[in-house]
Amino acid sequence: MSGGVDILLNEQQAHYLVHVLRLPIGAEIALFNGRDGEWRATLTESGKKKTRLRVEGCLGPQQEAADLWLLFAPIKRARIDMIVEKATELGVSVLQPVFTERTVMSRVGDERLRLIAIEAAEQCERVTVPELRPAVTLASLLSDWPKERSLLMMDETGGGQPIAQAFSRHPPGPAALLVGPEGGFTKSELDALSRLAFATRVGLGRRILRADTAAIAALACYQAICGEWRDEP
Repeated sequence: MSGGVDILLNEQQAHYLVHVLRLPIGAEIALFNGRDGEWRATLTESGKKKTRLRVEGCLGPQQEAADLWLLFAPIKRARIDMIVEKATELGVSVLQPVFTERTVMSRVGDERLRLIAIEAAEQCERVTVPELRPAVTLASLLSDWPKERSLLMMDETGGGQPIAQAFSRHPPGPAALLVGPEGGFTKSELDALSRLAFATRVGLGRRILRADTAAIAALACYQAICGEWRDEP
């Protein structure tokens, strides 16, 4: 991206700026593409067939997202939408749907979730969008796991370390948080995860949380204890 360039918006982008936000010609807009930082642009054309922006100048350099993955079992539509939206706001770099033994949903709406992630990034003024990866089985995911990345598994059975303790002991470096489906992990899954040197079972208190609540709570705790929330804003 560079100054002086004209950008022709697609139908959805044009509708949002012109009909939802009702921006007039000459309105200034902040742009990002996930690679080149944040840029200032001006709405120069607004019509039924064409809506165009002129890129004016750079507002700030590209800021990389924390190297934090969220692995989650697909659940009901409204709740999975919530997970993607809030995980984006909470700074994850990768969203990975995972089919477990108790996962009920058999499909994931990749394009819908990608759009939700983009909208959430725009809302919180984040200049990156998390990568949404294709759904895989838990067994497949673990068989090809990058050994330098720690795995923090949310354990609803009470067998995990208290979350503040587990995160405080977490070494610096790449990390992934794993949240199970409604109904939790099976005993065989928990046993398999317990045998992995890179995995830590983490408790989320006495109450059984919904999957979307668990994901949001775990991400907030991680960012506060060992993530980017420790830094100055």
